[in-house]
Amino acid sequence: MRKNTVRVNDTFQKRYTYELTEPAGQNFHPDFKPDLTPKEMLELGVFGGKYMTDCRDEFPADWFTHAKLCHEKHDPKLNYFKVNASLPLWAWRHKGWIYKDDPRGWFQWYCRYYMGRRIPKEDERQIKRWKAIVRHVAAVSHNCRPGDFSCRPRQRQALLHWAYDSRSL
Repeated sequence: MRKNTVRVNDTFQKRYTYELTEPAGQNFHPDFKPDLTPKEMLELGVFGGKYMTDCRDEFPADWFTHAKLCHEKHDPKLNYFKVNASLPLWAWRHKGWIYKDDPRGWFQWYCRYYMGRRIPKEDERQIKRWKAIVRHVAAVSHNCRPGDFSCRPRQRQALLHWAYDSRSL
């Protein structure tokens, strides 16, 4: 594959560039098997719709055709389960979850990884974090009847934020 350079110039990053070294949606680490693509996540409703409102130029336009977004504010009603399951960005920074090249956090890393960017050490860290979320799949499965979306909606929404399809639990 020919390397493509992506140039980013949005609210969080000015004159940032990265290389796409893999085809979009392919050649993921064997331990990383997300249920949902970034496009599917945006269409379902994640992060109160506020997450990707100023960086559309970086990603395929069709990701945003049916995305549930709100430029003005974080709106939990846009989330699939209509609940807030997010911590504010300052809390992510305080906990050390933010990598310098992805100042918006895990989902930004996933979008860029999905598009073909690879940063081996950071990819390993983020995939390890993603795998740790499976404990919430177990909690929903253990405590809720299949398809009972009124059971643990915040936990189900948080799973969607991590590309686990909690609608199937």
